Amino acid sequence: MFEKRITIFRLLGFEVRVDPSWLILAILITWTLAEGVFPSRYGGLSATAYWWMGAAGALGLFASIVFHELCHSLVARAYGITMKGITLFIFGGVAEMEQEPESPKAEFLMAIVGPLSSAFLSAICYAIAALGVTSGWPVQVTGILYYLALINALLAVFNLLPGFPLDGGRVLRSALWAVKGNLRAATRIASQIGAGMGTLIFVLGILNVLGGKNIVGGIWWILIGMFLRNASRTSYQQVLARKAFEGESVRRFMEAEPVTVPASITVASLVEDYIYRHHFKMFPVVQEGRLAGCVSTSEVKEVPRERWDRVTVGDIAHVCTADNTVGADEDAMRAIAMMTRTGSSRLLVVDGDRLVGIVSLKDMLKFLALKLDLEGEE
Repeated sequence: MFEKRITIFRLLGFEVRVDPSWLILAILITWTLAEGVFPSRYGGLSATAYWWMGAAGALGLFASIVFHELCHSLVARAYGITMKGITLFIFGGVAEMEQEPESPKAEFLMAIVGPLSSAFLSAICYAIAALGVTSGWPVQVTGILYYLALINALLAVFNLLPGFPLDGGRVLRSALWAVKGNLRAATRIASQIGAGMGTLIFVLGILNVLGGKNIVGGIWWILIGMFLRNASRTSYQQVLARKAFEGESVRRFMEAEPVTVPASITVASLVEDYIYRHHFKMFPVVQEGRLAGCVSTSEVKEVPRERWDRVTVGDIAHVCTADNTVGADEDAMRAIAMMTRTGSSRLLVVDGDRLVGIVSLKDMLKFLALKLDLEGEE
């Protein structure tokens, strides 16, 4: 998720990003409001007016979700939790944390502020809309405000459902954590409840579709149920990984004597003697003891087969970047996050312009599996 997100602006030090899937939601909401909701409630307006109202409603929802996630982020930052930013996607928004809260209190306050912020926005929008009606404001304005009051109230209620990773699920996890004194055990229970709720929502969606009365709504229920079920499981796995790699550096998992290729060999030699032999998709290129770049199967595929004997590795190698290099003393979870974000299974471990090793996702996952097998998930 979030592999092609776009940063649109910064707010109070946080990057606000949009996943392309958000555009689908924005279009659907605008169309639903312009063609269904507003015409049914406020008749007699032009089609242009309804579409402007639909666009404004979608923009208002965008701002509401950003405000909701910003409140999460501000509380998290107050408790020393590093935030990657805020990302909007088809099912809403998420404030991305780099680590788990340090205490049940921090978890509770960070979670509960989300629904409270949405409830606050709902009350404000409703009050302004009511004032607008008594003051004779255009129905286009008051209609949008009433819609935002309703949608924020729904956001507050939905997020209070006790299914992790929803805000209500995080509140539940904070309570279980306080009682059990164990974050992993609390996360496991909250995630199981979240997965169960996702399954229930999914089944209700199926029944709606089969009933034929609310097919579009049923499809949304199905999608939300699937998302909640998968998100619950993924969030639990992330907690297990963070705890397993807690305090571990990249140095522990790196291969200190990795396979390297010289810049002078041909692409044909690279394929036959390295790629087919070692089965790696990316190799570091070393020249005179220094890291000269990287070469991967992607670059090889761009060279016509008949030219493999004439083109050298140095001709196609690319400069190593922050996306495929990491320091030996970096946190292991940061390396995993980089691999997940870039889709790469290997990172070069560097010290300045020297290659000191290679760390692979496969080796790190083996360590995770062994640690969980020996120590359990409690």
